[in-house]
Amino acid sequence: MSLSPRLSGAVAGALILATSLIAPAGAQAAPVAVGAAVAPDSTSEQEMQRVDRVPAPDLAWFKCYGKAQCATAHLPLDYDDPDGPTVEIAVVRVPARKPAARIGSLFVNPGGPGGSGTDMAALAPEFLSDTVLDRFDIVGFDPRGVGASDNLKCFSSTRDQAVALARMNSFFPYGEKEEAGYVRSAQTVGRACSTTGAELAGAMSTAEAARDMDVLRRTLGDAKLSYLGFSYGTALGQYYANMFPDRVRALALDGVIDPVSWVGTETTGGRLQDDRLRSADGAYRALRKLLERCDKAGTKRCEFAAGNPEKHFATIARRLRAKPLVLGKDPVNGTVRLTYATFIGLTLSLLYTPVAGELVTSVAAQVADMQEHPAGKARLRAATRQSLLERVTRLRAPARDFPYDNSLEAFAGVMCTDGLHPADAASWPALTAAADRRAPYFGRAWGWGSVQCATDTWTAQDEDAYTGPFNRVTSAPVLFVGNYWDPATNYRQAVSSAQRLPNSRLLTSDNWGHTAYGTSTCVTRAVDAYLLRVALPPAGTLCRSPLQPFTGSLVFGGGFSAGRSFAAGTGSEPGRPKQLPPVAGPYGTLRGA
Repeated sequence: MSLSPRLSGAVAGALILATSLIAPAGAQAAPVAVGAAVAPDSTSEQEMQRVDRVPAPDLAWFKCYGKAQCATAHLPLDYDDPDGPTVEIAVVRVPARKPAARIGSLFVNPGGPGGSGTDMAALAPEFLSDTVLDRFDIVGFDPRGVGASDNLKCFSSTRDQAVALARMNSFFPYGEKEEAGYVRSAQTVGRACSTTGAELAGAMSTAEAARDMDVLRRTLGDAKLSYLGFSYGTALGQYYANMFPDRVRALALDGVIDPVSWVGTETTGGRLQDDRLRSADGAYRALRKLLERCDKAGTKRCEFAAGNPEKHFATIARRLRAKPLVLGKDPVNGTVRLTYATFIGLTLSLLYTPVAGELVTSVAAQVADMQEHPAGKARLRAATRQSLLERVTRLRAPARDFPYDNSLEAFAGVMCTDGLHPADAASWPALTAAADRRAPYFGRAWGWGSVQCATDTWTAQDEDAYTGPFNRVTSAPVLFVGNYWDPATNYRQAVSSAQRLPNSRLLTSDNWGHTAYGTSTCVTRAVDAYLLRVALPPAGTLCRSPLQPFTGSLVFGGGFSAGRSFAAGTGSEPGRPKQLPPVAGPYGTLRGA
């Protein structure tokens, strides 16, 4: 989910644990019985007029990505002007493996915003269960402005972009000088996207993606939408549910963003977006719990357990704020330093993984060792330094060289047109410092992600953006999935979304990392059953993940690296484990390293 665009990955092991019927406090407060025969709300006359009068685009499919099919669709840039300018949307379809048993199309979205739906569809055989692959055509599209669709380009050349963004090539700024430069670059982005890029930037709100998806659904012959969305993709799913409530067959939303928090209200609109979403709070909560469990596990199971891990981590951060650690030279990037911001960015990236405990503490122990014993044993020190060097260079922000990299613009094009934000980018240093006091380490990391949206400089707006309501009754129940220790989409967002949407249910998981599908047999089977049969798990279901920190249940084989490579209990082909979904994270798409 949303921080400025840039991660890496791999995971092991798997056992099967039964579900427990434990209801998290406040998880269900729906005003109608879930799944009851209650008439759904209707799509508004305005939305019907916008999308239903658009002719089905001619999708000229061709073979791509092995067994997939590719096509492009030309859809209205402005649905109020269906005969006016169009935008080209890239679409990928992986046909159902058992056509005779085909249910229909299953649309997928990895989040972001700015994640590639076409990439996710092409990778579907790697992470979706065989039963789902057998019976659905898996369909992904790149939202307007993103990926293989018409791109948002806010600068006239790569050179202009590189010059403008030179001060933003860090995970977040720290200190007055860095903050001042970051603010200036962010203001340049806002102005550029509101002038050079204004035509497309002003038509990139999530509502436009929901309209595009509805036209594509109809074009593919589906009477109602089946959808699996992750992270920001859960916001897209909720927009669709509320804009087209009577056109829902099944919406599974994993790693939930509350759309009211995403958009903001008259009361909250002047606050940082993450002060509403509280991603920083979720990340800090996860880090503290990991360090607490490390302390209880002891040094035999957690190498960072000597002394007080929480204080030890704070000492590492304090030392890096005072003096970055020189890791060595890289042939591409030159001298590589581990700064405070890079260390926090790396920690956040590792919190995205189901094996966050072992990875976060292992890296922290390496950094502490180099800080405390700079001379050390030459061989061991070189190995540690090389390990950190490789991690940091994989994680570094894009250099924005040829070709044109629009990842930041694509991300901002959605975030800035969807939501309310503070007016002056110069207020971000104080606002993010306050967020960091509330959620140490991560308040700045998450808070700076929206600085280019300051409304004094980002003036491109989508007059047809949808701002609610988000409590409509859908034609089929919606399944929300939230996990306690998600560092990007705070579990409380899943709870509040499920409370707000009447015909919905919340499935809870205790896994670590960002999103839950694939981390346990319990979650995966529940989501699969819902997609296949619209069968909901019992109210209050809590899935227990077998991958828990410092329990000795993890097997670190040769070549293990941080990330999301192998999923637990996904019903994969014999002898071939599934990957976890390629969810779009704060530094790009999360995939195996």
